[in-house]
Amino acid sequence: RADEEVSDPKALLEDRTKAKCVYQWYEYQKCVKRIEGDETGQKHCTGQYFDYWKCIDKHVAEKLFDSLK
Repeated sequence: RADEEVSDPKALLEDRTKAKCVYQWYEYQKCVKRIEGDETGQKHCTGQYFDYWKCIDKHVAEKLFDSLK
């Protein structure tokens, strides 16, 4: 068992659930395109980025805690 590679089930579940958060991903990408030419550094897409990861975390949590029991 010491030679076995330990895998993180959260990372695997994140990859699988990204498809459920397509809307949030597109909103983030739209924001990135919208602020592309901002040279002041004042504009950002932090809110959309966090919305995307919040969606992923929500879907991952549902399955992750079931698998850890």
